[in-house]
Amino acid sequence: MKKFIYSLVLIFTLGVSANTASAADSKKPKTELTAEQKVQFEKITSRVEEIRNMDKSNLSRAEKKALRKELREMKDQARALSGGVYLSVGAIIIIILLLILIL
Repeated sequence: MKKFIYSLVLIFTLGVSANTASAADSKKPKTELTAEQKVQFEKITSRVEEIRNMDKSNLSRAEKKALRKELREMKDQARALSGGVYLSVGAIIIIILLLILIL
């Protein structure tokens, strides 16, 4: 009986939060990228394509590491331009652990 009640509470909570999340998205106007942001985004994508097409077999270990670091920085910049909300792996693990402890 106790598990049944917890299951109903969980389903109700998830249902309510899903409706609020979709309602929040519909109220928020879609933001267009400005001309400067579009230019910066194009620079990032062209550099990523350039790195992809590069022959990395003759690069040293330090050069490969520098390329990976540059790609990570460009990925962060692109995410900042798009303005999305992201959850870290640690946050997801904490949420899952809390759900397990509640149930």
